[in-house]
Amino acid sequence: MIVRAPGKLVLSGAYAVLEGAPALVAAVDRYVLADPARPAPLVTDEVQAAIDAGALDRAVWFDASALRAPAPAGAPAAASRKLGLGSSAAILVATLAARAATRATAAAAATRATAAAAAGQPAPAWDARALFLDALAAHRRAQGGGSGVDVAASVHGGVLCCRLGPGGALDVAPHALPGELAVEVFASDAAARTSDMLERVRALAARDPAAHRALLGAAAEGAIAAVAAADARALVAALDRQVDALAELGDRAGAPIVTPALRRLRPAAAAEGASLAPSGAGGGDVSIFVGAAPPSAAFLEAARAAGLDRVPMSLGAPGVHVLDAARPPPAPHVSHV
Repeated sequence: MIVRAPGKLVLSGAYAVLEGAPALVAAVDRYVLADPARPAPLVTDEVQAAIDAGALDRAVWFDASALRAPAPAGAPAAASRKLGLGSSAAILVATLAARAATRATAAAAATRATAAAAAGQPAPAWDARALFLDALAAHRRAQGGGSGVDVAASVHGGVLCCRLGPGGALDVAPHALPGELAVEVFASDAAARTSDMLERVRALAARDPAAHRALLGAAAEGAIAAVAAADARALVAALDRQVDALAELGDRAGAPIVTPALRRLRPAAAAEGASLAPSGAGGGDVSIFVGAAPPSAAFLEAARAAGLDRVPMSLGAPGVHVLDAARPPPAPHVSHV
C-alpha cells in the first residue's frame, strides 16, 4: 500500500501569516511516497515527534526525491538539495497516513469501500481532520513553531486560504485563484533554512519592535489584498506589496528574504505585468513568477543567467491519498505552461 502526499508552494502571506494574516498555499504535483511495508531509511525530526507523542507507532520507508533538486552530474544522490516545497511536512503526512491505512481492518476497509463506491468516491483510509491535527502538532513540536500551512496543503490538497486563530489553531478553507493566471516556479542554486530566517526576523522584533510591526503590517495588507484579488492584475499588485515589505524586513533583519537575484529580475517581471516573489521564508529555495501570461523567452534566459532554474509543476494537486486508489488528479487551478 503506497501512500503519497504532495508538497506545497506558498503563494502569499509569508511571515505575515504568523501575525494572523491570511496565507495562500497550494499543493503541487510533486509528492513524497511512503511504503509501510519497508523499513525507514531515516527518521526525520517531525516523524520522531509524532512517535514521541504517541500519534505514530513507527517510521516507514519514504522517497522525497521529487521535492529535491537533482544532484549534479557525477555527484552522489545525497548531494541533492531541498527545493523548499515542504518536504518535512509531506514526509510526516505520508508516514502518518501510511500507518493509519495499514492499521485499518479489512472489514472496515470493505465497509468504507462499499459506501464510497455507492457515492462514486474513493474510500479514505483515515480521518483527515485527525491526521491533520496529529501532523500539525508534531511538525510544530519538531520545528519550534510555525504556521502549519505546509501540513494543511499536504493533507487537504488544492489551493487553500489559511489563517492562524486563537491558541494557534489553523483555519483552512479552499480558495479559488483568479482565472487566466500563470504561475511559474524557479529554483535557486542556494538552499535556505527557514528556521534561520525566522530567528533573524524575531531578533529584529526584539530590538526594533516598531519597524518589525510596521513592515509586517504592510505585508499583511498585501496578504489580505491577495485573498480578495479578483483578477491577475490585482493579485500581482498584492504580491508586489508583500515583496516590497519583505525586502525591507530582510534588510533590517539581516536576512536575505528577497535575494539579490530576485531583486535584479523583479523589474523584468514587472515589465511583463507579473510579480516575482519568494515563496515562503525566502532566502533562496524557490520563487514564483505570477502574471496573466507565462514569462517570455527573454525572461527565462535572464532567470537562468541569474542562477534560477525553472521547475515544472502544477498547482491544486490532490491531498494525501493511497496511490493505487487515487483518482485522476483534478484539472489544475492555475494555467501553467
